[in-house]
Amino acid sequence: MPISLRFLSCCAAVIVTLVAALSAHALTLDEARAIASGDSEARIAALNKAVATADEKTAAFIQAMADDAVKYTEDKVFLIKDDKAYDPVTGAELKLPDTAEDVVNNNLMRGALDAAQAALKLGSKDEAVRAEAAQALFKEPDESRLPLVEKALAAETNDRIKAQLELVRAASMLGSTDKARRLAAAKALGERRSPDTKLLLNQRLADETDAEVRKTIEASIASIDGSLVWGDRINAVFSGISLGSVLLLAALGLAITYGLMGVINMAHGELMMIGAYATYVMQGIFQRYMPESLFGGYLVAAIPVSFLTSALVGAVLERGVIRFLYGRPLETLLATWGISLMLQQLVRSLFGAQNVGVENPGWMSGGFSMLSNVTLPWNRICIVVFAGLVLLAMGWLIGRTRLGLFVRGVTQNRPIASCMGVNTARIDTYAFALGSGIAGLAGCALSQIGNVGPDLGQSYIVDSFMVVVMGGVGQLAGTVYAALGLGVLNKFIEGWAGAVLAKIAVLVFIIIFIQKRPQGIFAVKGRSAEA
Repeated sequence: MPISLRFLSCCAAVIVTLVAALSAHALTLDEARAIASGDSEARIAALNKAVATADEKTAAFIQAMADDAVKYTEDKVFLIKDDKAYDPVTGAELKLPDTAEDVVNNNLMRGALDAAQAALKLGSKDEAVRAEAAQALFKEPDESRLPLVEKALAAETNDRIKAQLELVRAASMLGSTDKARRLAAAKALGERRSPDTKLLLNQRLADETDAEVRKTIEASIASIDGSLVWGDRINAVFSGISLGSVLLLAALGLAITYGLMGVINMAHGELMMIGAYATYVMQGIFQRYMPESLFGGYLVAAIPVSFLTSALVGAVLERGVIRFLYGRPLETLLATWGISLMLQQLVRSLFGAQNVGVENPGWMSGGFSMLSNVTLPWNRICIVVFAGLVLLAMGWLIGRTRLGLFVRGVTQNRPIASCMGVNTARIDTYAFALGSGIAGLAGCALSQIGNVGPDLGQSYIVDSFMVVVMGGVGQLAGTVYAALGLGVLNKFIEGWAGAVLAKIAVLVFIIIFIQKRPQGIFAVKGRSAEA
């Protein structure tokens, strides 16, 4: 290398070193004392000033402040570690005087310390750490951190984190003494239509005195409100579909046992509970006997187990009790209600009276973000998809298989089906076991969105009967329309009038609907059907 180039390279290295040394300003005793003592506003101002040019010792001191590991006297500050006192500037060990006082951090100061620590993490190599730091700074904006934010913006390569840092910069400028900065910040925050930016703008609007800036802030808030309305509507529709899917799963089993067979089974909710507890047992088996990497598969294994367990209990119930009570609805209702109490007590004896928790697998955790105020949870999305698959499987089984043909034949005309060689008693058992197994699948799904307890099914049994009756007895399509319609209607009314009034309004609607159309949404077609 020529001597001139070598000389220039050495000069460049020296300049870079000097710039780095100047940018990383060492902590001084005066700065440490200003951060540790005095009124909160002055301490926060000193903290923000130190963070803007922080070095490793400054970061260590801020961490000690957050950990309540700092004491001070009139002229000294002590960093406490392992019952020993150290100078935060030089790191030398000091003797702690008896007059040293503990640093007291109120909530305001703790918030500033958290924000300061977040600011120091903007230079981390871990993208997750930088993203978390940017989010924390957005919640605690301060104009004094702008140089640090600008420096992080210049070095950031991740587009998502960069966008968040631009929001931090705008939020920090919103409280500036410079009117032009406040106007630019208000416009920039208005373009990011989220509840967080609306909150910041509202907070600034309460303190803003300039008419032009107020007008800009109000326009940004109005723009955000217009966008958030659509997010609220999407949330309401998805919540309604989610609730409707749960009701559909709970009502599909009743569509067979009550809709097709005419059996009023008050123990249907307990069959759902059994499916939920079967899922809980499978979770325990996978936790104890399977590798941790396979834990997420417990739910897949729990689906057939919950179906078969509830189907077996349903078959025993039909062969032991229900078959002696066909055509006697009152006796059937009372008998199955008594059985429901027995099943609840059995579960309390085996698993205890307290609710048990069923964890979501890793692939069902989190959610899908559509808009700033719309996040669809994966567990709810999976339940909607699962309900659709169960519905398709049930429709295929009833409409396209030999068992479904026999069930429909026995339902429509039992004597003729028997004369043609159909074993009606066996078909009754199969049909009841099928409806019970679907109730078990409903319990498996419900275990992913709430706690599992002995009274799990009691929350859904009445709603399930209402869905079946409103949809039309024996009509799967009516069950689907009724479940989804009631779910969406309930969520829209809930957003307007509250959960309790929404329940009352839906119940009143169902009563009026059944009074006007007792055959349900879809009436049974045939010679005996009402005109």
